[in-house]
Amino acid sequence: MNCPHAAARETAPSGAAVVIDPLVQDLDGETARLRDAGPLARIELLGVPALTVTRHALARQLLVDPRLVKDLDAWGLWQRGEVTHEWPLIGMIDAGRSMFTVDGAEHRRLRTKTSQALTPRRLEEIRPDIEKFTQELLDALAEEGKRCENGVVDLKSVFAQPLPMRVVGMLMGVDETEHPMLMERYRAFFSMLTPQEERMALLAELDVFYTALVRERAARPADDLTSALILAEEGGEPLTEEEVVGNLKAMVAAGHETTIGLILNAVRALLTHPGQLRKVLDGEIPWETVIEETLRWDTPTTHLLMRFATEDIQVGDAVIAKGEGVVISYRAIGRDTEHHGPGADDFDITRPTPIRHMTFGHGPHICPGAALSRVEAGIALPALFARFPGLRAAVADEELRKLPVMTQNDMEAFPVLLHG
Repeated sequence: MNCPHAAARETAPSGAAVVIDPLVQDLDGETARLRDAGPLARIELLGVPALTVTRHALARQLLVDPRLVKDLDAWGLWQRGEVTHEWPLIGMIDAGRSMFTVDGAEHRRLRTKTSQALTPRRLEEIRPDIEKFTQELLDALAEEGKRCENGVVDLKSVFAQPLPMRVVGMLMGVDETEHPMLMERYRAFFSMLTPQEERMALLAELDVFYTALVRERAARPADDLTSALILAEEGGEPLTEEEVVGNLKAMVAAGHETTIGLILNAVRALLTHPGQLRKVLDGEIPWETVIEETLRWDTPTTHLLMRFATEDIQVGDAVIAKGEGVVISYRAIGRDTEHHGPGADDFDITRPTPIRHMTFGHGPHICPGAALSRVEAGIALPALFARFPGLRAAVADEELRKLPVMTQNDMEAFPVLLHG
């Protein structure tokens, strides 16, 4: 694979490219370097050059610009064969036809039923199920704490990871026995330590799994989102099997990965800011504020790949050249001092102004599961601290390690002690 660094025109932002670390060894430092590089910065993703957006205002502008599209064939490096399926991140861009990879009318057609399945009314209907799952997993957490001689348990593997998988599995009609397999497959797919050949094989395995699920629901529909995606509205154009599979594959990934990060990052933020935790537990600050500040300060999605310019786009003194790839760096956007003020690097649930972030995106492609993720966190977090008010981290904060994932802000594990 030949990935020349000189693909960008001279009118692109000047300065050395910020190299995005695939092992995520210093996320705060990388976020600061991106922010310092300017609103539109040059980056390098595993040898491939791209541009990234690091400011709130510019992201809002570009995320609704019809000249930036999801169509991989609009990418100059792809057109010229300089990026191929050998590039480890290609599976996050070329993931099959779904609402995540098309624009315009086709995007609306593929997205409509998903949006209908995640209305506020529907989310309220499934709230008792989420509460039940939460209590069951808190019981499992307590049992794990009793079994471990030192009382240390992994909050991620026992609680934060299985909860959103249970919820999205219930919505999609995926049997609970398949959840461990799916969590392992997605974890391996996103990890930068997984060889590319194995990563593409994982995608193929997921295609086989979801195709079987879709065919099962086509023969025997049930009350789940998979069946809803298959069944056409009266007078509407039905989704193809490939489109249903693509939607499911991407939605299960997005539907559980984002919520894992939100729950863990909120717990970590509160445990390292005990004064703020006390205000929440005393009822001075609502849990909704904790969730929104966590989403801003430590975004579950670090970088969103990728959109492509169908023509030159003027951005201040720079130009996004036709055919260039554009990444949205949500973590840098969440730390944008121009939008959030000089204390943007601080976790602060007592901010005097409303927390206006765009962690779930903006425009037509705004995350369809944003409300679901908020509901899950809004149930899980207060229940966790009510059950274990003495919860504390079992290791120093600097010892917690990020997963080697360039797009998701997730921990390898979060060892905790349930009782102080």
